Amino acid sequence: MKRVVLIAMSLVLLVACKESPKQAASRERIYKTMTVEAADRTLTSGYAATISGCQTVEIRPQVSGMITDILINEGDLVSKGQVLFVIDQTPYKAAYEISQANVKSAEASLSTAQLILDSNKELFEQGVVSEFDLMTSRNDLVEAEARLALARAEEINATNNLSYTEVRSPVNGVASMIPYRVGALVSSSIATPLVTVSDDSEIYAYFSMAENTMLDLIQQYGSLKEAIRLMPEVELEMSNGKKYSQKGRINAISGTISATTGAVSLRATFPNRGRLLRDGGSGRVIIPTTMKNSIVIPQSATYELQEKIFVYKVIDGKAVSAGITVLPQNNGVEYIVESGLSVGDVIVAEGAGLVREGATIKTEADLAAEMAAQETEQSQSEELSDK
Repeated sequence: MKRVVLIAMSLVLLVACKESPKQAASRERIYKTMTVEAADRTLTSGYAATISGCQTVEIRPQVSGMITDILINEGDLVSKGQVLFVIDQTPYKAAYEISQANVKSAEASLSTAQLILDSNKELFEQGVVSEFDLMTSRNDLVEAEARLALARAEEINATNNLSYTEVRSPVNGVASMIPYRVGALVSSSIATPLVTVSDDSEIYAYFSMAENTMLDLIQQYGSLKEAIRLMPEVELEMSNGKKYSQKGRINAISGTISATTGAVSLRATFPNRGRLLRDGGSGRVIIPTTMKNSIVIPQSATYELQEKIFVYKVIDGKAVSAGITVLPQNNGVEYIVESGLSVGDVIVAEGAGLVREGATIKTEADLAAEMAAQETEQSQSEELSDK
C-alpha cells in the first residue's frame, strides 16, 4: 500500500514539473507600461449653442387697417424692399388727395398775399394806404407762408401713410409663418408681428463659456482682442449629431460676465450658402485646441484621489505614485500633462486604480525574459535526465 501511495505522489510531482513556464507565469499579474513621450494633440471642447440669422426682423404695420392682400407664401425667400402685405388704401388715398388740395389752396393764398403786399407797398409810397395796412399785408403773407408749410407737411405725412399701406421687407431673408389672413384688422400696436424675416445668409451661433476657461484663453493669447483674432476656426455640430460642412469663426465675445450663471457669452459666425441652418435652431460649437510637444498619457494610466490626479511611475521595478496636473480640455481618452511627469518616465499605462504603492511591476518584457529563461532551464534539465 505504501508503495502505491509513493508512486501516485511521484506522478503528481512529475505532472507539476511538466507544467509549462508560460502557464506558471500567466498566474502572475502583468502590468502594461509606457515610456512618456512628447507629442502633438488637437483637443476639442463642445458648447451648446442657439442659432440665429445674422439679422432677424419682426415686421409690423405702421398704419391701421384691414389686410387686403398677402403677396408672399410662408417660408419664401424675400428681398429688401419687396412688398409683403397690402393694407386697405382707400382712406389713405383720400387723405393724400385732401393734402394735395390743401397745398394748392395754401399756394394760392400765399400768391394772393404776396400780390396784396406788393400793391400796398406802392400805395404806401404814394400815401394812399397807412403804415398799418402795409404791416397787416406783411403779416398776412407770413401767415400764408406758414399755412403752405403746414399743408406741405400734412402732404408728406399723407404720402408716408399711403406708402405704409404697402408693407415691405427691410432686409433680404426668409419669411416665417404668417399668423394673419386677408381681412384681418391690424395696427402698429399688434402683439404678434405680421411676419418675421430672417437674413440667414450667415448664421450666428451664440454660446456661453465658463469664466475660468475664458481667463485661460485671454492668458494664452494675451488679450481679448488677440483671442478673437487668433483663435482657430470652429465647427458646428447640428442637432442631428452631424457636423456642419462649413467652418466658422468666433467674432464676438461679451465684455461682461453674467451675474446669474458666471459665464461669458460668445458668438460664432458660419456661412450658410445652402441655407441648411435656420433661425431658432440649436447645436454645439466645437472649439479645437492644438497642443505642440506636449506630454500625452492615456486616462487609464491615472486615478483620482481627493479630486487630484495621480499616476504610478515605475522606479527600480516598483510602483511609486506621483501627482500630476492636466489640462481641463481632453478628448475623453487622453490627458495632456502640464506638470508631474517628464519625457522618459516609465508609468503604468493601464489599471492604475488597482496598483498599490510599492508593488512590484512586472511588464510584458519581464515576463517574456522569465519565460525564455525557464524554458532554457527546463530544456537543459530534460537533456540531463535523458543522459
